[in-house]
Amino acid sequence: MRLRRKPWARPELEKSDFFITKPYEYKGKWQEFFGNNNPIYLELGCGKGTFIAVHSAENEDKNYIAIDIKDEVLVLAKRNIEKKFNEEGRSSINNVKLMAQEISLINDVLGDEDKIHRIYINFCNPWPKDRHKKRRLTHIRQLENYKKFLINHGEIYFKTDDDNLFEESLEYFKESGFNIEYITYDLHNSNFKGNVETEHERMFTNIGIKTKFLIAKIY
Repeated sequence: MRLRRKPWARPELEKSDFFITKPYEYKGKWQEFFGNNNPIYLELGCGKGTFIAVHSAENEDKNYIAIDIKDEVLVLAKRNIEKKFNEEGRSSINNVKLMAQEISLINDVLGDEDKIHRIYINFCNPWPKDRHKKRRLTHIRQLENYKKFLINHGEIYFKTDDDNLFEESLEYFKESGFNIEYITYDLHNSNFKGNVETEHERMFTNIGIKTKFLIAKIY
């Protein structure tokens, strides 16, 4: 679905203390920027931010970076984060950062010195046509990029509603040297604890589509 342009979105984002306008300036310095030694978790394609809002508001001992490309969705993520922090009684938003960034160019803003502990990929575009598959966030080409800043034993949490994307991603992970630590083809009826639903996940679940989920770890 094409988003209608919101000319007010970027000005609102730029007024926020946790929106990063020039993320490339912090490449190799994200730990220093957060000002602590807490692990850094990264969400690729955060959308409206429901997922990252819950995680960051409920886990003060973790740092979070959330990325999307459109100001029109990032501004909604900003508002959802503010709302959740307010509900949790947290007065300052200091452990989450938002940025507008093309994910295929992720290595422009993150490097091996940044030591990311975990990546979340939730309901990304499945790009079903063969000529487009290299655009997938789980494609081998992308996984090799992520390996440049994931720590040893770093994890990728991947959720999707798309059967073909899930099956082919399993092969991508294996070919890129990741070990599949956990897998389920029906997340909501699995033994996995602590799942946070995204907007897409709720929508698909309501129409009977099961969520596929895996945890991949690099050694």
